[in-house]
Amino acid sequence: MAFNTNDDDREQKTVVGFLIGAVVLLAIAIAVGFGVSRAGVFGKKDGAASTGSSVMAAADAASGAAAADGAASAAGVAAQAGAASADQGAAVQAGADEASVKVVDGVVRFYFASGKAELAAGAKEALADAVAAAKAGKKLVLSGFHDSTGDPARNAELAKQRAFAVRDALIAEGVAEGSIDLQKPEAMPNTQGNDPEARRVEVKID
Repeated sequence: MAFNTNDDDREQKTVVGFLIGAVVLLAIAIAVGFGVSRAGVFGKKDGAASTGSSVMAAADAASGAAAADGAASAAGVAAQAGAASADQGAAVQAGADEASVKVVDGVVRFYFASGKAELAAGAKEALADAVAAAKAGKKLVLSGFHDSTGDPARNAELAKQRAFAVRDALIAEGVAEGSIDLQKPEAMPNTQGNDPEARRVEVKID
């Protein structure tokens, strides 16, 4: 029986062509898949970078808000401190214009409020040593002082009334009037009407 070689060659060529086509299709599929994979990876990287940028922007915004809040808080604290300082200054000024008494090196100093001749609280206790000295035969010298500005006659009269108030307090404690020496009130130089030293009466033991 004779074989047809042309048919065999044709079949072999068909098989080889099919195999080559399959290999080409497989290569195309691999290339397409690799390209898609790379695009996905880079897309993720870009997305992560974009997300990172968003997070950093949000952090910067939060930091700016915190700084603004801190500045506002600092301004509030500064304002409160300024108000407290003003209140303290007003209190000091008010205290400087109030009547008071203190003893310095055995000398009793009475300070008077502006335009007034009333003694400060604690006068009896402050005069205790002076009273004891007067009763023991010592002389007490009362010196009044007043402001060098304003009406001299009015200033001198007010200083005299203040000295009389101290004198009356000594007499009320049993000091004889003859043991008290009232000095003429003196004007304090370089005073501007708000100096407590220009509104005082001193009691010295002679």
